[in-house]
Amino acid sequence: MTDFFAGDPRSHRERMLAGDLYLGDDPELVARADRAARLADLYHRQTLAGDPGARDWLRALIGDLGDDVAIRPPLRVDYGENISIGARTFVNFNLIALDVARITIGADCQIGPSVQLLTPTHPIDPQMRRDKLEAAEPISIGDNVWLGGGVIVCPGVTIGDNSVIGAGSVVTRDIPADVVAVGSPARVVRTIGAVDD
Repeated sequence: MTDFFAGDPRSHRERMLAGDLYLGDDPELVARADRAARLADLYHRQTLAGDPGARDWLRALIGDLGDDVAIRPPLRVDYGENISIGARTFVNFNLIALDVARITIGADCQIGPSVQLLTPTHPIDPQMRRDKLEAAEPISIGDNVWLGGGVIVCPGVTIGDNSVIGAGSVVTRDIPADVVAVGSPARVVRTIGAVDD
């Protein structure tokens, strides 16, 4: 295998957080991912059991959890620690948030069921993929955004405040504030006015 990291003293986690190529099966990253899986499972089980302490597991999992955030389990993340969710946001069942890079979700958002927020990228070169190299680009979702059920947000995408993404859409590029976007790839179909009809 080619040494892609010759002369680079950083850990794979440091490379990952910088958005550079890194090895996803690095033992430190595997341990962090295992921890996140255990915390997500505990949150799920304790929520189903009606345990009021379930939120403690969620706080331990999510890097920055705003006040009055509601997340219905199950929830799947890579690490959890690279996720920020603003106050009063509601997340429905089956969110997949692959937070290899930072995922920022604003305040007062509505995240539909089975939404996928996908920051990881993989090389086009087949040998680099065989060598387990990957990278990531951050996702940023503004305040008061509504992502309909089954929306997929791809690496590097920013969605502006107040925008609505229609169910089943695949968001491959930035979406401005105050619009409705639908489709695969998602395209803006209308602007949201001050008084919406």
